Amino acid sequence: MLFATLLLVFGLVLLTIGADKFVEGASSLAKKLGMSELVIGLTVVAFGTSAPELVVNVISAWKGEAGLVYGNIIGSNVCNFLLILGVAGMIYPLTAHKDIIKKDLPYSLLAALALLILVNDAFFMGYVPDKPELIAKNVVGSLSRIDGAILAGLFAFFLYYVFTSASSSDAPSGEEEDVQELSTGLTWLYLLGGMAGLIIGGQLIVDNATILAKALGMSDTMIGLTVVAVGTSLPELATSAAAAMKKKSDIAIANVVGSNIFNIFFVLSTSSLIAPAAFEDKLNIDLYVVLGSTVLLFLFLLFSSGRSRTAQEVEIMDNPELVAKTAKEHVFQRWQGFVFFAAYICYLAYSIWREMA
Repeated sequence: MLFATLLLVFGLVLLTIGADKFVEGASSLAKKLGMSELVIGLTVVAFGTSAPELVVNVISAWKGEAGLVYGNIIGSNVCNFLLILGVAGMIYPLTAHKDIIKKDLPYSLLAALALLILVNDAFFMGYVPDKPELIAKNVVGSLSRIDGAILAGLFAFFLYYVFTSASSSDAPSGEEEDVQELSTGLTWLYLLGGMAGLIIGGQLIVDNATILAKALGMSDTMIGLTVVAVGTSLPELATSAAAAMKKKSDIAIANVVGSNIFNIFFVLSTSSLIAPAAFEDKLNIDLYVVLGSTVLLFLFLLFSSGRSRTAQEVEIMDNPELVAKTAKEHVFQRWQGFVFFAAYICYLAYSIWREMA
């Protein structure tokens, strides 16, 4: 069991490093091809932060590990909102662009609602599984290939919205990624090496998480909701924490919200198109946590406005126009970050209790 634990940790490290280097290489290649930094940030970087979840889910779907398929994505989305935004918010108050409140968060809520409806076939359509082993596990539905196609269609619509928003005059400024153009050799080394790290790391995670789950008497779902979910969310954690420390708070929130949308619409659609996975009733509670945290973030941002430290610095500079602009920003305050972080600790405690009950 110790060896499996070490291999799981090594897989998580390899997965994280692989995702980071793959993003660097892909971004460099995209810049060599003449793509703008904004478009690179909205596509290559956004995909890169969801690459760990994608690799783990594809391998899990291929091997028929439904618990890891759902546990990884749902757990990652809970982790993204409660843990990552909680930590980033405690580091520095996070300012949200109006588009996040008006468009991105509602779309993230739509993604969670769509998943909740699609995986609960039995409740909404009166479907009853015909296999005893599925009935015993309280399976209430699955993500079929048709469901995957629906999620993929919603993802295509989201991409269309992203690109049209990026090209509009109202698109937020200052959110472009600082993309470094590497040498051709280093670009391909990062691309191929990063992809190898993603594949090998994902394989190690799935195999050894399954071994540990069986050895500890825990379900694959529980391992997916906790260890694997936090591990595959490390790129988002690193990106959001770094953005908060650099006071690029709009990137911190946009990264998390965008990643949650990618996870459901892109990652789950891909894994369900590969192999439909049965959905257990107990995971509905975790989906409700995703929905609740999305709504709570929306309410926090909608009704919490004020001046950030940047606004105070601008006021010292005696620029009334900028002071008025920043005073109207929607800010995710430090105390709200503590609330999110505490909520994640409570969620983990409940998940462990539920598994042991």
